[in-house]
Amino acid sequence: MRAIAALACFAALAACSGGSDAPGGEETEVPDDLATFRPPEQVVDPGLGTPLKDRVATLGILNKRNNLTQDVTIKPGESKRWGDVIVRLASCERTAPWETPPMTGAFVQVLVARRDDPGDDNPDWLRVFSGWLYKESPSLNVVEHPIYDVWVKDCAMSFPGEEAPAPAASESSAANPAGTASPTPAPSTPAPAPVAATT
Repeated sequence: MRAIAALACFAALAACSGGSDAPGGEETEVPDDLATFRPPEQVVDPGLGTPLKDRVATLGILNKRNNLTQDVTIKPGESKRWGDVIVRLASCERTAPWETPPMTGAFVQVLVARRDDPGDDNPDWLRVFSGWLYKESPSLNVVEHPIYDVWVKDCAMSFPGEEAPAPAASESSAANPAGTASPTPAPSTPAPAPVAATT
């Protein structure tokens, strides 16, 4: 009797993991009415990093039923679909190198298909999450869904000064060919203390 019960449990688990709602497979087509996603207008100083339209976020999606994960590379304004889940990105940000603590975040919307009939090809799409997710503080804001989890892995953007690497030692020696003297900076000595005037 126990063996039959164990086989029934195993068959039920196998049926759960065989659904088409699993990320980890191929990207599928987003429905037309959900494909266009206009991120909110932002006024950003052009000197403070990569423009929003040129940033690229990397998100992770987990299907808790079968433990399959999928990395999603997405730009602001895009929507991508894997089976029964759609992820939309409005923005991604990271703190500048001179700011502390370092933070990486993305404003994400997650939509999940709801079908009244398992064979329904036009499901209703329910928005189960809309907000900021943070890489360094995943518990600050979480996607609360029984099947799917979404988190931020990276936001590819740069700030002024990050583009040019520091000159290497070989470059500095190439600037001063052999036989030429390189200027030596004067040693820094503290200024003498002022002498009090006596009268």
